[in-house]
Amino acid sequence: MSSVGEAACSYAALILHDDGIPITAEKIATLVKAANVSVESYWPSLFAKLFEKCDIENLITNVGAAAAGAPVAAAAPVAAAGGGGAAAPAPAEEKKKEEPEEESDDDMGFSLFD
Repeated sequence: MSSVGEAACSYAALILHDDGIPITAEKIATLVKAANVSVESYWPSLFAKLFEKCDIENLITNVGAAAAGAPVAAAAPVAAAGGGGAAAPAPAEEKKKEEPEEESDDDMGFSLFD
């Protein structure tokens, strides 16, 4: 039931944002009730508090950006701790293993559509 409540509150917040209406617990609860979805009473207030602190537009447009930037942010302190003023050594190039090419269906003497 909680996943339905979370989804309903998420959609309600997106609807409010799309219409340019401030996101409040009362408005989320009203939209959820209008959709005939029953949610726990704390969900609308949790989502309203969440969207007071973070920007929905930023969340929508940067869905995958946080995951891509995490390794770079983690590597920066390591490079800074490496030594005063010296440039960090370049990472060693990874050697690629050459994989044998897969045989085509022509080599088997038959085709799927013969």
